Amino acid sequence: MNCSVHHRALLSYGMEKRLEPVTLQLFWDFVKAKEQLLKSPYFPVLFSFTAYMTFCLPYIALDFLNTKVPAVRKYKIQPLSYPTLGMMVPCMIQCIYHHVVFIFPLTVAHWYWRPVDLPVMAPELPRVLLDVTVCLLLFDFQYFLWHLLHHKVPWLYKTFHKVHHKHVSTFALTTQYSSVWELLSLGFFAAINPVLLNCHPLTEMIFFLVNIWLSVEDHSGYELPWSTNRLMPFGLYGGAPHHDLHHLKFKCNYAPYFTHWDRLFGTLAQARSHQ
Repeated sequence: MNCSVHHRALLSYGMEKRLEPVTLQLFWDFVKAKEQLLKSPYFPVLFSFTAYMTFCLPYIALDFLNTKVPAVRKYKIQPLSYPTLGMMVPCMIQCIYHHVVFIFPLTVAHWYWRPVDLPVMAPELPRVLLDVTVCLLLFDFQYFLWHLLHHKVPWLYKTFHKVHHKHVSTFALTTQYSSVWELLSLGFFAAINPVLLNCHPLTEMIFFLVNIWLSVEDHSGYELPWSTNRLMPFGLYGGAPHHDLHHLKFKCNYAPYFTHWDRLFGTLAQARSHQ
């Protein structure tokens, strides 16, 4: 009897130890079942555009409700400013144009030079969380330096970055409203970091989704109760109020997500919560 109990205890312990990888493994097996799609040269651009538009849609809905529902307006960072359809359409047209004319050829070239390899085993969850966090911190640093440089050098600003500052009050679709150089530069940073860290393909996809979501949230123009800056303590994360203030005041808050680089460089402006 004691041997049987001991055996069951060992089995239970073994299952608990394997539960986390197995959970990701089941999900990875589901993703891998779409291997033909994942290895298609069309997948990266479809993945990028679909994720971007999916994350924009809730905020677009809020923008249309903003003028009719006062309860929505209280979450608007600049409540007296709201985008019109005439402002949204050019952003949408430019986004489609950039994806078709520039991003698609580059992703096809990347697909040709670096064929997709899908390993059998899924990554472990702690490794995924660590890699995604490091990728975000690296991207935050790279973007901060790029952004600061393109504000401090007048020629760089006028030639490449000025178009992104067309709207003083941002909305979701302004996230990718930028010059080709800016879009491709930031895309390069996002693409190279998982390669440098030798990330699992699943980790890479998760990082891309998180990065796109945070970028859209930054430009959304809304500070909701569940916004990332409200979930992260000690003011470590700036979020939408932080970046909205950058578009409003121009010479502050250059980092896209976290606040530590702006603190160190003396470029941090505290965004006062409107709630």
